Amino acid sequence: MTALAQQHDAVNLGQGFPDEDGPAQVLAAAQQAIADGHNQYAPGPGIPALREAVAEHGQRFHGLRYDPGTEVSVTFGATEGLSASLLGICDPGDEVVVIEPSYDAYDVAIALAHAVRVPVPLVAPDFHLDLDRLRAAVSDRTRAIILNSPHNPTGSALSADELEAIAGLCQRHDAVAVSDEVYEHLVFAGEHRSIAQVDGMRDRTVRISSAAKSFSVTGWKTGWVCAPPPLTDAVRMVKSYTTFSGGTPFQHAIAQALRLDDSYFNGLAGDYRNRRDRLVDGLRGVGFDVTEPVGTYFVAADASALGVDDGVAFCRSLPEQAGVVAIPIGVFCEDPRALASWIRFATCKRPQVLDEGIARLAALADRQG
Repeated sequence: MTALAQQHDAVNLGQGFPDEDGPAQVLAAAQQAIADGHNQYAPGPGIPALREAVAEHGQRFHGLRYDPGTEVSVTFGATEGLSASLLGICDPGDEVVVIEPSYDAYDVAIALAHAVRVPVPLVAPDFHLDLDRLRAAVSDRTRAIILNSPHNPTGSALSADELEAIAGLCQRHDAVAVSDEVYEHLVFAGEHRSIAQVDGMRDRTVRISSAAKSFSVTGWKTGWVCAPPPLTDAVRMVKSYTTFSGGTPFQHAIAQALRLDDSYFNGLAGDYRNRRDRLVDGLRGVGFDVTEPVGTYFVAADASALGVDDGVAFCRSLPEQAGVVAIPIGVFCEDPRALASWIRFATCKRPQVLDEGIARLAALADRQG
């Protein structure tokens, strides 16, 4: 879709990357780390300063204590953290429950581990979790449940009751929660809650996050995994034979970024809340039925009111017809039919870019209406 955006000079509201740089002091810290000679291999688990900063961050924002030496590992982004986790903890034939729509890298990691994917769909339009279907999907064959909250691509978040239900199933069936929390600072209502905060779950949760979304540095690929020592050992074993280590100057910079004042993190959420509102209002004005996201920088919109029943075909034609790129949500599902008319739009663009995208969509609707 990004290639189509470039081909048609389209407004890219599809791929989730910001079109602005992160905090100036964080960028300067990376440049200073390079100048200071931090350009060789980092320790396999990550530089101590970053592991300590990650541990402090977990305590500061979520009340979770992790030992930086034995329970925190630095990875090449959250995607590697998730892949290393599944490859480390799953044996061939183990079942992994996936809440979908789901980020496509989950499926690949499950396949690489020769595990069995068991999907449980969220239910539109509010994208709640059907707890009866979840209970039916989890058994003693379940090794892990992957959850992503706040959620890409829908912008929803798991409720306290849903987290408690997942936790109960993990404990009953001796399963591990693999929790993708990269949007932990992009929450617009209430506070982010990790499943690791639920009673009994801290020691059976692999908690994954990264710098990409919180500091607008998606190209730095600096992530981390927090988990109890046995699970950390599994993650580190896999990582040591894949990427080993790297991104050394970026690790130094992110160690500083995680210690920014609360005003930065509050400002980030406020800024993206405003962008969300701008895009939601604009899409509704065009005629989409929009579910207001409670987090992330994505908006899920149902285009059926516009006569769309094939989101893939609609999104493939959109760059040429309207000069806008979006992503069909059905591609994030094993069975795309239930969400065939749903489209994902990204809010992580400058306000004037969001406005231009809305104007182009409105022009298309006027031509077709």
